[in-house]
Amino acid sequence: MRKDAIQLEEKRLESINEITEYGAVHERHRIFPDLFENRKHKNILDISAGVGVVASRIKQNYEFEKLLCNDISPKCLKILEDQGLETISFDIDDDEKKYPLDSNSFDAVISLATIEHLMNIDHYLGEINRILKPGGNFYVSAPNYSGLTYLLPFLISGRTFHNPLNKADHYEFFAHVKYFTYRTLLEYISTKGFSAEAVYLGIPKESTKFLQLKKTSPLKAMTFKNIMNFVYRFSSPRWAAEPVICFKKDLTGQFKEPRKVIL
Repeated sequence: MRKDAIQLEEKRLESINEITEYGAVHERHRIFPDLFENRKHKNILDISAGVGVVASRIKQNYEFEKLLCNDISPKCLKILEDQGLETISFDIDDDEKKYPLDSNSFDAVISLATIEHLMNIDHYLGEINRILKPGGNFYVSAPNYSGLTYLLPFLISGRTFHNPLNKADHYEFFAHVKYFTYRTLLEYISTKGFSAEAVYLGIPKESTKFLQLKKTSPLKAMTFKNIMNFVYRFSSPRWAAEPVICFKKDLTGQFKEPRKVIL
């Protein structure tokens, strides 16, 4: 993780004081906790929980015994605590320290849009495996740079996925240090003591960008939603912008293709 990661995050959130002011909700957030299906998680850790978009949905719509939110941003921690969420703060990218959590203590670990920020991903995956109970689940996402929403603009414009001259892309350009596709993320994590169970694709419905498009052009929004619905149903998850993959802690080292679920 870049040394200025906290400063980058704080600057990005400087005008936000509560979760209702957060203007970067994605479909990966919206599909929680539905993607838990019937797994009945009791102890849940949300790593790099941000302002708590996912954690707040779990708190409101899911039965659990413990929900713990990790972050290192002071602004994020305050917003999380203001929502009554339990927090813990430690650097998940420090490969010289174990996470201050007991082994085999969580049924589920959530890590959305985080792995692309990390330098020491082997340590991160090893620690997640350690703190998960046998058979526990790891929900992970990263920008999929083979997805249509990234690939088509890149092919048409010839510019990088995140333009340093574009204010909207500034944070991602400087904060991302790893670039994954759906396939590389799936295959890489499968070599670290996990087996893929399912991949979840969120149809455009409640993300900030989609709601803005729906407000300015309902026809374009409907067209986009129908196109992505068709792509998700009849093609590979490799075309999705940011699928959430559910892995199971599995030391057998067997690779398998996950089942596809559209939400």
